[in-house]
Amino acid sequence: MDSFFVAFNAVVPFFIYFAFGYGIRMTGLVDKPFLVRLNQMIFKVFFPVMMFNNIYRIDAGTLVNPLLVGVNILCVFAVIGCAMLVVPRLVKENSRRGVIVQAIYRGNCALFAIPLAENVFGPEGGSLASVSLSFIIPIYNVMAVLILEYFRGGKPSLPQLLVKMITNPMIMGSAVGAVFLFLGIKLPQCVEKPVSEYAALCTPLACFVMGGTLQFASVRRDLKYLIPTLTAKLMVIPMFMVLLSVALDFKPVECFVLFTQFATPVAAASYPMAQNMGGDGDLANEMVVVSSASCVFTMFFWIFITRYLGII
Repeated sequence: MDSFFVAFNAVVPFFIYFAFGYGIRMTGLVDKPFLVRLNQMIFKVFFPVMMFNNIYRIDAGTLVNPLLVGVNILCVFAVIGCAMLVVPRLVKENSRRGVIVQAIYRGNCALFAIPLAENVFGPEGGSLASVSLSFIIPIYNVMAVLILEYFRGGKPSLPQLLVKMITNPMIMGSAVGAVFLFLGIKLPQCVEKPVSEYAALCTPLACFVMGGTLQFASVRRDLKYLIPTLTAKLMVIPMFMVLLSVALDFKPVECFVLFTQFATPVAAASYPMAQNMGGDGDLANEMVVVSSASCVFTMFFWIFITRYLGII
């Protein structure tokens, strides 16, 4: 039950952020054009700072099973490959295809997987999840750029895709963080503190914008996309990850880290990326909000089942 309360406490702030944004929008203090501009600033400024900070703060001496990292990376590409094969056959609009593919493979790991791993397994779990995530986040971001660009309407050349990928603010933030991490560069405390504080602003601001732009009418309209996508995201794919972990005889903490990174809600970053790169921003917003609400129940289910079966 402790793990359930950790998951629940991790989700409640999201509800508050969403509700606050929605409430402020309803008062008329902000309008949609303002929120769109704020969202662009979050995407170009706050997300790269957050990505830098998450990677910069990882303990470079933390040991991790190379097999776990390799399997995690291969699983990300396998999920993306399956989604790229199936989604275009079922969804007609390019703007929605990219959003759905991104929702299926990309989780809000930093805000869910790491705290859960630390609660269940202590510092070992938190460190293992952080190091594993440092390999996955760049892949998430690179593939999101490639997928959204591919479905933007045209088919840009490889050089164009590479330019878009390299100049993506989140990828740039991740790359700089990796350089600082592996070279052992440390910021002065007077700089490190504001960087950390700006990084902490990212999620509340992003969720505030999501709440302010949320349209409940469109949620009802998009249920035909939301239900199958989030069922695959929160239930089907985690089931395969648990079975794979058992087949590979991973330790309990490794099994937990692997399946939680695929069982977390849709990444908050998918919304500003979709809105700024030709995707259906409303659908991406709904994927984040609905999956964050559903995660309270699905994560409780997975933690209960895996503990009952003695897997974790």
